[in-house]
Amino acid sequence: MASASDFPASFYGEPGVLGLLANGISAFLVLLQNFHGARTGIPAEGVENILAGVHLILIGGVCQLVAGLLSFRKYDHLSGTSFVGYAALWGSYGATRIFLGANQQSPNLFNESTMINSTFQNLLTNTSVNNTDIPMYIKESAIAGLVPYILLSFLLAFCSATVNYIMPFVFGAITLTLIFEAVGLVGGWALVVSGILELLILLFAIYGSSALLIKGLAQRYVLKGFGNPLFNVLLLGTTNASSSQSLGQEKKKNTKYAEPMALGFFCDTVSPFIFAFYAFGYFPSIPVAAIWISINSAAQLLSSYYAYLRQDCYHATKFGLHCVFWLVKTWEEFVVTETIGRTEAGEVRHAMVGNWFFLSAALVFCVASLNKDTLELVHNSFFVLVTISTISQIPIDRYYIFFGVTCSLFTLLSFYGTFARLINTIAEKSLIPVGPQPVSTESLQKYLSYLKRSKLDEPEDKGAQLPDALFYLCNGVAALSAIHSSQSGLAFFDLTVPWVLIPGAIIQAYVSRLQVLGGQRFGSVIPSFYVAIWATWSWFRFAGHRLQISTESANGFAAGAIAFLVINAFLILVATYGNLVLLALTTVMEVIIVCFLLSTFRKLPYQLEVAMLAIFAIICLYGMLASLVNAIFSKTLIPVGPSLIKDKKKKKSETTYPCFIAKSRETSGLLKIAKLLENNGVCGIPTDTVYALAASCKNPSAIEKIYSIKDRPAEKPICICISSVEQLVAAKPPFSPLLWEFMRNVYPGGISCIVPKGDWLLKLGVGPAYDRVGTRESIMIRVPDHTATAHLCEFTGPLAITSANPSGEADSTHHDMVINRLGHKIEGVLCDGESNEVIASTVVNCLKIDEGTISILREGCVPALKVRQIFDRVKSNML
Repeated sequence: MASASDFPASFYGEPGVLGLLANGISAFLVLLQNFHGARTGIPAEGVENILAGVHLILIGGVCQLVAGLLSFRKYDHLSGTSFVGYAALWGSYGATRIFLGANQQSPNLFNESTMINSTFQNLLTNTSVNNTDIPMYIKESAIAGLVPYILLSFLLAFCSATVNYIMPFVFGAITLTLIFEAVGLVGGWALVVSGILELLILLFAIYGSSALLIKGLAQRYVLKGFGNPLFNVLLLGTTNASSSQSLGQEKKKNTKYAEPMALGFFCDTVSPFIFAFYAFGYFPSIPVAAIWISINSAAQLLSSYYAYLRQDCYHATKFGLHCVFWLVKTWEEFVVTETIGRTEAGEVRHAMVGNWFFLSAALVFCVASLNKDTLELVHNSFFVLVTISTISQIPIDRYYIFFGVTCSLFTLLSFYGTFARLINTIAEKSLIPVGPQPVSTESLQKYLSYLKRSKLDEPEDKGAQLPDALFYLCNGVAALSAIHSSQSGLAFFDLTVPWVLIPGAIIQAYVSRLQVLGGQRFGSVIPSFYVAIWATWSWFRFAGHRLQISTESANGFAAGAIAFLVINAFLILVATYGNLVLLALTTVMEVIIVCFLLSTFRKLPYQLEVAMLAIFAIICLYGMLASLVNAIFSKTLIPVGPSLIKDKKKKKSETTYPCFIAKSRETSGLLKIAKLLENNGVCGIPTDTVYALAASCKNPSAIEKIYSIKDRPAEKPICICISSVEQLVAAKPPFSPLLWEFMRNVYPGGISCIVPKGDWLLKLGVGPAYDRVGTRESIMIRVPDHTATAHLCEFTGPLAITSANPSGEADSTHHDMVINRLGHKIEGVLCDGESNEVIASTVVNCLKIDEGTISILREGCVPALKVRQIFDRVKSNML
């Protein structure tokens, strides 16, 4: 049985029920406080705010986050983006209330007239924390956080109108509520209006969740609101042919998960917007805003995670980079405002060089995005401007102005990117312009391959592993940020802690998790170990004066450093099985650990440490560039060097296999498999989903052999596979225009259509196998989106296929699985490596399509929701 991570979308039910209810209940909680304050004139304070904040985090944040994650697994782009985005909103809003309640002073601080009709009238700028004189500016920070969510919520309401007409009302009511909540921070009357709108949110959410719940139980829409949009998304524009080229690059990605690009742009709208308010001086203290940005950055890390699950190295690394950047800048400014002040920060910042790695990484992404669309290139170029604006050597009087301007521009572009990605993924067409691909894939590969001059024996040409670029990024930022001199003061150390701790320990722990998911050799040993190193480095070298580490404690760190030396020596041996870049990295790290050991004895050679950290950062930058480019193109364009120790595995000769083996990329292999099929053979072949057993429809006895090979029950029919819809058109089946249009929209792809059987099958080439495929009345047809399989069908004619696994067992997702399980029973296997999917196709019953209905008999790699969206769109276009 497939693992939990491989479950098809149907196993995730209707997460929209949870998401809508989480929004409704969260709004209801705020409503109660607003109406109570309006009725009694006494606002929420202290423990009441804390409890409300906890409930908002648990219900609006955590529960809705779960709904968003499940929506991504159901291939629901809009719901996934919306629920995760709103989870960040409610989580931030709840955390703000906790922050307020925990730091609220006595009610006597406020006069009664100031507090009437407002739950947030006590958010005055003179509220202080820990009895210090530092104002918290909670009101201003909350407004800065609410405004971008107002804009994005309006955008989500508009986009959801192209899907159904319940979510637009829910999201629209949330948008209006946020507006009046923001106004309520300066005028208590607005919170009464907000309370009324929150009641509407609750009512809309209850109806919407009821409709989805009943639909999930009845497997059809009973209550109106879902299944039909307010307006057709195609009305927003016509397909841009030049943009479609870049959009099509995602076609070969893992379609088990919705596209997270819109969520990434969503988060890139919120964080810089808040920073712009801060940089322009709207609120000079950042503690509350730091909560909003940190929660939003966590949501952006989720977009990186789902890009990773889609095997999309580019977006997984890009959103990881942006998450690291916003977190580091947030907590650096937190140290500035809460610990040392801007004046002293301006004096010590000149010695900080960590931001130069962010700038270099941003430039790398500009190069990588040449293979994407123009929007990606412009977005990455603006991020370069953002990183330039935060260069520590810029004078402090110009630093914040420059930073605020670039954040504002980046916010506007990210907002447009959110809209474009959402609409284009909903429509599955490039309706909103994103621009053409700046440089063709072939030209970019040609230019990048110039770097590969040596003829060294590179690792197997499969490109880099997905998390590698993010691994090098985290270590590069941490290493370059750790550079300092013997004259560095305590303020410098305070500022450096987030620069080393966040990328080197916190985000690298996430990278370690990705390494485990990817099943890489030696697992996550190296990133997990480096998490420990950078965490220890941060606390001892930069936070030691805060922790007041004694001499005895320093001796403990010395013992730990010796342990680090021993473990890293083992990792050097591990790296020899990898490549030269990884080997160089671990070797330099050994010298860096020696410097750390000497620092525990107060005998640190600063010049040596600075040199080693700089070299380490350079290696990381090159490793990031090579890993990113090689993973994007799935081949080694930028060399990383061979492994010094190679596995000495004897290659198996063809005679050791139990059946004939052919490579899918070789024409001779295709011809040999075709000949075996013509000669009454059964062969394993790849498809766009999982591997299949195939027999020629010209040989009914071969089809009967499939049943015995698989131990397949006789009552289960076998489908046929053809090369294209045109091959079906030539047979002239009596299909209705609606069925033809539906098939043209789903073929080729991971969908199998059950259609009426007839004499047209004889013209198609089924011939003698007419009674051996399908049932008496119907036949299931597959048109795989797989070049090798299509060519094979052109050679052989229609093939009878079924999944290549013993009946009742898991599908085969690699040709080795077919060989090991069934190789001794079949004549040949067409080898194509790992399959694109881990589950079979989605089966759609089209026998009643002329009555305006279809049914999903088996939900496979293509989610049922997507199939119904395609059908609804086709049906509406036919009217």
